[in-house]
Amino acid sequence: MNKTDLINEIAAKANLNKVDAKAALEATLESIAQALANDDKVQLIGFGTFSMVEKPERSGINPRTKEKITIAARKTAKFKPADNLGK
Repeated sequence: MNKTDLINEIAAKANLNKVDAKAALEATLESIAQALANDDKVQLIGFGTFSMVEKPERSGINPRTKEKITIAARKTAKFKPADNLGK
């Protein structure tokens, strides 16, 4: 399912037109992204939890040259699905 398919599903299930469904989806995604940017956790009961995690610096290997490299520490988004998601 892509974004257009999701908008169509939202429109059908929420009895909205596609413009309103798209606006609702965009607002939801923007709100989740903003919360993660502020290092907040987003818990959607019955769906899952979005959070930011810090990955430490680590060593790796350049697959092209086989040279050892250092991969910098970074923050990344994480999603943990609810136990009953997909059942």
